[in-house]
Amino acid sequence: MTQLTPFWNWLVIIVSIGSILACWWLLHWTKGISDRDDDTSVDDTGHVWDHDIRELNHPLPRWWLHLFNITIVFALVYLVLFPGLGNIPGVLGWTQVQRYEANVAEAEAATAEVLAAYEGMSPGALAADAGAMETGRRLFGNYCAMCHGSDGGGGPGFPNLADDYWQWGEGYDNVLTAITHGRQGVMPPLGATMEYPQLFALAHYVRSLSGLDHEAAQAAKGQQDYTMLCVACHGVEGHGMAALGAPSLADDEWLYGRTVDDIVETVQAGRNGNMPAHESLISEPQRRILAAYVMSLSQNGD
Repeated sequence: MTQLTPFWNWLVIIVSIGSILACWWLLHWTKGISDRDDDTSVDDTGHVWDHDIRELNHPLPRWWLHLFNITIVFALVYLVLFPGLGNIPGVLGWTQVQRYEANVAEAEAATAEVLAAYEGMSPGALAADAGAMETGRRLFGNYCAMCHGSDGGGGPGFPNLADDYWQWGEGYDNVLTAITHGRQGVMPPLGATMEYPQLFALAHYVRSLSGLDHEAAQAAKGQQDYTMLCVACHGVEGHGMAALGAPSLADDEWLYGRTVDDIVETVQAGRNGNMPAHESLISEPQRRILAAYVMSLSQNGD
């Protein structure tokens, strides 16, 4: 449990207790000014509208005021039992962390029996099991859809998982590794070493590798810079290197856009793609099922 600084600790205590005491004083002060010797008399406030509409003073019934007193007593008892006064823990020792851990334990126990049925199943068997794929679909919706889309189609900066192109290598094991340990794809910025005409020419050469429209003269100029700066990761023919997460530049898949301006921006400013690790977020059986579901998206898209 995070401890408050002395200032905030005392501020919370003073405001909490002061608010309760202020409510108690207000109730009893109101009760005092509304007491009347003759319960049949009605006090007139003196406010009149439309000549005959008068505002009277009808105090709250005593039983209603006592209900407010009960809420004050409840608040004091609650602050004794549970944390609410700064760093004072409360006599029951209840904390949000304990409650969270208990909820997590309950959830894990509830899912353990379901996941046990898929223990030891091969990736192919998981993909063929309707129950496993339904579990995978829910896991994908919770952990992956916000980046890759509900259908796995991806978007700018987020890979498409429903096709047959795999930036970090194809196959179930590579997908499982990506889910478990995450991926960090870094394209270093080269803008400090290149002028815009060089970037422009390089972009045309990159487009030529995948057969896109390009200016041949500019592409010829950009080939030399490509050979010096890009071959180490993307290869001579631009087919990329899965071990580094360097994408192929010779196909029709473009993670950050295929226009000349898009390519210039990528080369000039670099890119930093981060796939977070899920090892601490979901269990090993869940990761295996999720990997099989991701593979099924690609197979369904073929």
